[in-house]
Amino acid sequence: MTSLGLEHDVVDEGVYSRAVERFRATGARLPTFAQLADPARIPAQVAAELAGVDPDQPHALNLFRVHWYNGEDRKTLVSVPGHVVLGEQLTGVPAPIIVALGDRFPMIRAHKVLAAYACLAPRLVTGQFDPGTQRAIWPSTGNYCRGGIAISKALGCHGVAVLPEGMSAERFRWLAAWVADERDVVRTPGSESNVKEIYDECARLAADPANVVLNQFCEFGNHLAHFLCTGLALERVFLAQRESRPGLRLAAFVSATGSAGTLAAGDHLKERFGSRTVAVEALECPTMLYNGFGEHNIQGIGDKHIPFIHNVTNTDVALAVSDRATDSLNLLFNTAVGREWLAAELALSEDQIAELANFGLSSLANIVAAIKVAKAFALGPDDAIVTVATDGAGMYTSELEPAERKLFPAGFDGVAAQRVFIEHLAGADTDHVLELDARDRDRIFNLGYFTWVEQQGVSLDDFERRRDQGFWRDLRALIPAWDARIEAFNRETGATDP
Repeated sequence: MTSLGLEHDVVDEGVYSRAVERFRATGARLPTFAQLADPARIPAQVAAELAGVDPDQPHALNLFRVHWYNGEDRKTLVSVPGHVVLGEQLTGVPAPIIVALGDRFPMIRAHKVLAAYACLAPRLVTGQFDPGTQRAIWPSTGNYCRGGIAISKALGCHGVAVLPEGMSAERFRWLAAWVADERDVVRTPGSESNVKEIYDECARLAADPANVVLNQFCEFGNHLAHFLCTGLALERVFLAQRESRPGLRLAAFVSATGSAGTLAAGDHLKERFGSRTVAVEALECPTMLYNGFGEHNIQGIGDKHIPFIHNVTNTDVALAVSDRATDSLNLLFNTAVGREWLAAELALSEDQIAELANFGLSSLANIVAAIKVAKAFALGPDDAIVTVATDGAGMYTSELEPAERKLFPAGFDGVAAQRVFIEHLAGADTDHVLELDARDRDRIFNLGYFTWVEQQGVSLDDFERRRDQGFWRDLRALIPAWDARIEAFNRETGATDP
């Protein structure tokens, strides 16, 4: 299971020693998972030094900002993670939809930088990655590979991004500015749905021992970081809302599948509040719902497979959202015409309209999915739904014109804006919503066999044991074990006192 990031002891003393020497030379310090879950634990000296660091620079101290508690300026700390509460005025449902904002994370303005750190840090402190001689390979459909490049550069490591050639232009512009060599951005065939092509390229790269593939779809650091850090952050957001609305209950946590890392927060919230966990996919590629396949443009939720770290047997609902909805809402929320219509017809304030810029395409999918959940389960004003905005609209400006040409060839005007609101918000339906029973969970779980056992070489025993919730609970012991290793690593590098 070494390839799945489950080690908590030093695997290779030689590699470990070289990593220690490298970090001793650079002076970089690694944050613990506990510090990222609760930034109040970050040492005062680190916090003071961090105040002068630009959150958009590849500075090692920015690792201590890889959490949900950054203020709007992405420099200051807040006690409650930034979030937006969408009300019935916009959503058409009485249940409040609470959206945590991922664009406050450092360097990439997306919460995938947390997953990237969570995959690399355990490898560094267990002697599984030599930052002086090896390259970190970051496969994804966009934000995770950007997070990996950012973490690599901040730590003085060599990172390589692997992503489909059809992703947004903004992703490639960002990558071009952050890598030293254009060959460190590897473009694979296809777009959002072409995850296997990414895996194939990673298999080719992994044949060279100088390359270490950090695959978010099967690295359990991704799952555990979101279980702990995102789960606790969303709990704090919900409790803050409940303070002002006594009697509010957490009815559901909604998240697009993607690598399934963020879905781990649903495990925490379910244990804490008894909420449903809802997994979202694209209607054009309905793998969970219908064993289906296809192409879509909800960038950030790569599919046609079941991620290895998806706790399928603890998922309560699977549903699908069309990319027609997300492309249309991007036009409504992020064009002058759309915003003018929202102000005139829905009487949204300037502040409310400005908040819509926090929602990228997968964020819009989460919001539409939350509306569908509210309708499907007849949720009322005391039934909160929590979800996340993985990134902001700024990553998809280049998608506006193609969406307008495709969906509104006569032009996106006020009439079109009204159509979008009626069809995708007020008129969102409950089609393609499946409450999962034991048979459904087993069916979805079994789909993963073809990717992980037949294609990726995972043993059948390692595949099957994830069916049992005891496996997932036992994983959590890795968090304090990794933190102990991080603390020991920092002492050995001289980043902290012996």
